[in-house]
Amino acid sequence: MQNVTLNVQGMSCGHCVNSIEGKVGQLAGVEQVKVNLADAQVDIAFDEAQVTLVQIKETIEEQGYDLA
Repeated sequence: MQNVTLNVQGMSCGHCVNSIEGKVGQLAGVEQVKVNLADAQVDIAFDEAQVTLVQIKETIEEQGYDLA
């Protein structure tokens, strides 16, 4: 299991939280997703044998957010 914290720009409300947590959480191998709006960060725990960090980042960017 790998844990990573990503800096994500463009998040501002509950919809942003739901969008990221929902889409990233649906990826196979993702165990936990927690968005922190105040710090503009997303904490993710995932199984790198099932999903890559690149796939997670692409999913966030597909929702319209930028990774710092």
